[in-house]
Amino acid sequence: MNILKLPAYYYPEQISSAHLINDVEEALVKSGHKINVIAPLPTRNVPNDLQKKYRKLKYENQKNGAITIQRFWMFRERRNPISRCIRYILCNVIQYVKGCRAKNIDLILAGSTPPIHGFFCGKVAAKLSRKSGKKVPFIYNLQDIFPDSLVNAKMIREKSIIWKIGRKIEDCTYRYADKIIVISDDFKRNIIAKGVPEGKIAVIPNWVNVDNVYPIDRDNNVLIKRFNLNPDKFYITYCGNIGLSQNMDLLISVAKELKIAFPNIYFILIGEGADKERLVNIIKQDKIDNILIFPFQPYEDIAHVFSLGDIGLVISKPGIGGSSVPSKMWSIMAAGRPVLASFDKNSALERVITKSNCGFCIDPNDVESFKNTIIDIVTDQGKLLDMGKNGRRYIEENLTKEIGTSKILGVINNA
Repeated sequence: MNILKLPAYYYPEQISSAHLINDVEEALVKSGHKINVIAPLPTRNVPNDLQKKYRKLKYENQKNGAITIQRFWMFRERRNPISRCIRYILCNVIQYVKGCRAKNIDLILAGSTPPIHGFFCGKVAAKLSRKSGKKVPFIYNLQDIFPDSLVNAKMIREKSIIWKIGRKIEDCTYRYADKIIVISDDFKRNIIAKGVPEGKIAVIPNWVNVDNVYPIDRDNNVLIKRFNLNPDKFYITYCGNIGLSQNMDLLISVAKELKIAFPNIYFILIGEGADKERLVNIIKQDKIDNILIFPFQPYEDIAHVFSLGDIGLVISKPGIGGSSVPSKMWSIMAAGRPVLASFDKNSALERVITKSNCGFCIDPNDVESFKNTIIDIVTDQGKLLDMGKNGRRYIEENLTKEIGTSKILGVINNA
């Protein structure tokens, strides 16, 4: 089967879902499928020398020709949201034009992230699936529900023009998709309420490769030396996108309060994102020296990244839980670290934490409980080791690469 993909980012770009993409592609190739990728030249978290190399690589073959990558020029992604929006839309237009020229396509696989690209990518895939005169199956991988998550992150207002456009595109995408893969039962309920037939939906949670993400003792963690950290401190780590849906103002507020009374507690943020520059400026201005920020690390060090902290942090704004499930939580659990989540109650994330007894989930509106939970943890760390083991066990039994990719392959083969 020849599968067409239209991603906003592609290797060697570093994004939080890169391991999921790689795992699915590996499983598809092993099953005898071929993949045609149409993607912009890599710029996100890619050094200049590597960008120059890829400017000359308009076409590339991987996996002995099983994956063909067609690249096109696009200006570098900037932090300005309007510029990023324009970039995503231009990418969609070019991908549609080039997708129309693609031959012998048997199936189209599209995703919902990032937000603006996801808005239109589903529409582009829907149109391409009918372009040739014969119906080409179209599978939509729904990682974030837009425009709901934009409203929840307070990036747009419900009933606004952008929201109305987003809802129309969302409805169109759902209508023409032959199958929609969602990552939680909450997502399933959300889109069923929007008129999507239940039979069109497959619930497949994201997963983690337990061979790549595993517990590493602090004495053996390469990041301690790389970041010049004191191994005797208590570290709460956040690894991933530092964006507008993360509740970084809550983190700043709590860090300020803990700075004097608990000088042994440090927050470490590893990642990039639209809110990083603002966060760095606040930390400098207010001299919040118990928050340390570092860039994304190479994927080969991912086990060291998620094992670095005494506890791993998931922190989102209120209302995010129904339209997003942070997959970084699975990596925290796979690394044998307990989870500290400032996240919506009654969400899929809270249910996993409760079921597996792998950490703590505090309502994102409850700043005092978040702060007091941290104090309690530091004061009595006896439970943390068992919680970390519980999380690792839950991943090994439910959310491994083998389990997840086999379900994805089942959906694709049936389509």
